[in-house]
Amino acid sequence: MEKTEKLNNLRHTLAHLLASAVGEIYKFDKIKLTLGPAVENGFYYDIDFCGEKVTDSDLKKIEDKMRKKLPKWTEWKHEEISKDEALKFFKNEYKTELINEIADRGEKITTYTCGGFTDLCRGGHLENPSKEIDPDSFKLDRVAGAYWRGDEKNKMLTRIYGLAFETKEELEAYTKQREEAKKRDHKKLGKELDLFVFSELVGSGLPLWTPKGTLMRNLLDDFVWELRQKYGYVKVEIPHITKKELYMTSGHWDKYKDDLFKITTREKHEFAMKPMSCPHHTQIYNRKTWSYKELPQRYANTTMVYRDEQSGELSGLSRVLCITQDDAHDFCRISQAKNEIQNVWEIVHAFYKAFNFPLVLRLSLRDPAHPEKYLGDKDHWDKAEQVLREVAKENNTEHYEAPGEAAFYAPKLDFMAKDSLGREWQVATIQLDVNMPERFDLSCTNEKGEKERIVMIHAAIMGSIERFMSIIIEHFAGAFPLWLSPVQVKVIPVRENHNEYAKQIYELLKENNIRAEFDNDDENLGTKVRDAKNNKIPYWIVVGDKEMEAKKVTLESRDSGNLGQISKEELVKKLLEEIKNKK
Repeated sequence: MEKTEKLNNLRHTLAHLLASAVGEIYKFDKIKLTLGPAVENGFYYDIDFCGEKVTDSDLKKIEDKMRKKLPKWTEWKHEEISKDEALKFFKNEYKTELINEIADRGEKITTYTCGGFTDLCRGGHLENPSKEIDPDSFKLDRVAGAYWRGDEKNKMLTRIYGLAFETKEELEAYTKQREEAKKRDHKKLGKELDLFVFSELVGSGLPLWTPKGTLMRNLLDDFVWELRQKYGYVKVEIPHITKKELYMTSGHWDKYKDDLFKITTREKHEFAMKPMSCPHHTQIYNRKTWSYKELPQRYANTTMVYRDEQSGELSGLSRVLCITQDDAHDFCRISQAKNEIQNVWEIVHAFYKAFNFPLVLRLSLRDPAHPEKYLGDKDHWDKAEQVLREVAKENNTEHYEAPGEAAFYAPKLDFMAKDSLGREWQVATIQLDVNMPERFDLSCTNEKGEKERIVMIHAAIMGSIERFMSIIIEHFAGAFPLWLSPVQVKVIPVRENHNEYAKQIYELLKENNIRAEFDNDDENLGTKVRDAKNNKIPYWIVVGDKEMEAKKVTLESRDSGNLGQISKEELVKKLLEEIKNKK
């Protein structure tokens, strides 16, 4: 059994153990069990406690009961039963709903029993939990509310979350990492550093960007554009709404119509807020007939798109309703695709080098067991996947294949980055799309004067600026590199008689496009320095009697401490060089 499968089975087993323990404590006939899957880092079980309130303070007694029961969980009994038998055994409306759905699909209804506890289940457990589960490798984590089946129209249930790993050491390491992550939480730091805000009047999932946050967004987008310009991209712009027919043609309407914000005009025309920009870009390409000599055409567009996420899934900048995509699309011949993808590859690596993000490549392919999930011709998919394999191989980079992770219209190269806490994030993506050009009849005129079908390359470097901001805020713990910091230098006069010379330094920095603040508040030096540190400003300059006499400045670094006195010319040279090199 592979490690991942074993860990999932361990977590699923513990979900059953949790339900069994809760049933003994709160009595099976007075509560209603629903379902409990394995999830990332652990497991949960949703329970209707029928009016009794369960809180985090109750977790210890439930956890103790789980450990007490574990030695008796030695083997599983698996049974296939009829619908009538299942309905008779599981006497609550939640299990009844599940049983009826399973029966309607024509699937087998199965139960699993261990330690005297029986649950409706498809399977996936450790064979002998008592021997295979270290009692110190799991813990109950928290209690939360959860609507039945995730639908806010249904009853609110109590969800008990647990953490689980194969060893006590792994559990402790994860717990420690999570504590550090709490300190770095982008929602907390974003407020402290005055980068963005949410308003109840505007709505959840709709961040508002302050001057400092907006500056950072623009710096990131400008950096991507600087890199793209070198490879011949041009900017285009598109509207925020479109007729639904555009997405019906692309295939997005059938796939995602329930996730779209829809608009009905006074004339009863149906529009949608755009959830992506690629279909719009096809129409810019299709404005004329192109010769093969004019290809590739490379369009770049940073624009907001909108997706109707459920309110319970929204989380800070990580999951929002408005997503700013730094999207680009190459329209080219299949013979040009590999070179175009390599160009995007170079852009991706140049961009992420500035953040010290090591990248691992995931080759996201179709799920061969479910071809019905994907649009387009099988031969075209085979060809596209082969091109991506060749690019990965020729770059001699660490990569792995992930069947089932492709977009419904194209295979992808997904770049996975590890942050300073060791957490993995999917960041940039390159998709080779043979489906959308077919659906929109995109072509060029080839050397023989014949119409030739082209391909389309989707290239997102940050993907979502909002999500990327959440990642780097936590990666740097708010202590951004100099080139990205909203305030790069703070100038601090020691006393009022030092203000004039300090103001000269401040003006010099501004003249050289260095983002500086001049702190002439009526506070002592210690308070001013503490403020610079709390705001995680990369450098601050102290100006006192010694500096005025020497006509120099004392430079202090957030990361390296006191750097001593340097001349004004040396100061500007040092800062500009560091900004230019994005160190």
